[in-house]
Amino acid sequence: MSETRRKLTTIFCADVQDYTRLMGADEEGTLATLKRCRDAMGNLIESHGGRVVNTWGDGLIADFPSVVEAVRAAVDTQNELAGFNAARPSDGRMLFRIGINLGDVIVDGDDIYGDGVNIAARLQASAAPGGIVISSTVYDQVRNKVAVGFEFLGPLLVKNVEDGVPSYAVKIGDGSEEATPDERPVARPQPKAAVTTEARPVPGGRRLYAALGVIAAVLVAINLLSWQGVFWARFPVLALAVIAALAWNRDQSRFDRKIAALAIVALGIIGINLFTWEGRFWAVWPMLGLAAAIGLRWSMRR
Repeated sequence: MSETRRKLTTIFCADVQDYTRLMGADEEGTLATLKRCRDAMGNLIESHGGRVVNTWGDGLIADFPSVVEAVRAAVDTQNELAGFNAARPSDGRMLFRIGINLGDVIVDGDDIYGDGVNIAARLQASAAPGGIVISSTVYDQVRNKVAVGFEFLGPLLVKNVEDGVPSYAVKIGDGSEEATPDERPVARPQPKAAVTTEARPVPGGRRLYAALGVIAAVLVAINLLSWQGVFWARFPVLALAVIAALAWNRDQSRFDRKIAALAIVALGIIGINLFTWEGRFWAVWPMLGLAAAIGLRWSMRR
């Protein structure tokens, strides 16, 4: 009887786009192509230190001790399969979608289970044909270590994950011919129960901003109704504004989020200095420290 245990690992999940249609058109040819593609994928996974955990139908799950090697294996897989598909007719190409997540899983024998696996499956479901989608836990580990670009897709709603999963599409080179009809990954219904949940942006941001706005308005009203010559509400309102800005920054993709967070904190410090003005701009010193941190962060970007 196998013993279950837990471990932190990188989960690699892949399956074929339009597999049912391909099987309906040519069962034997599709099975032969699937075996060829999956053998190539398995070899690349092993060459990057990974392990194929399980295969089912047109799907495959692997795990990696290294997050970087998992992403490199996915990129190499999609590049190799793109070359294989280039010589095939457009309606006969076998395009895999890959999702990668770093998470805690339950190990039972050779299999792995848990939310970490489910999240990888849903990331895969949101990938474009021939594309790769990774979770933010993976992105944080590989963003400066793999020679590819990334596009922030926003938080994806996943069953049993309350706050959603921020995700990124991996940009391989200048994009493949196969992926052009779906440049941005979108969620699609899946025939397998493991990946049927639709991925979509979490709608909590607007509710948070509305709640912070209501709290700020109430504080200002209390201050005015109990006026004693001091506008004390400016401090909690400033704090609420900083919280709202940081929440906005968490989901935006236009600027580097860590640099933007430092800039928001700097503006908050300037606000405190102005609200407590006594003829001295003391905020220049923490501003200098934050500017140095921003400069270091900018210089280290890939």
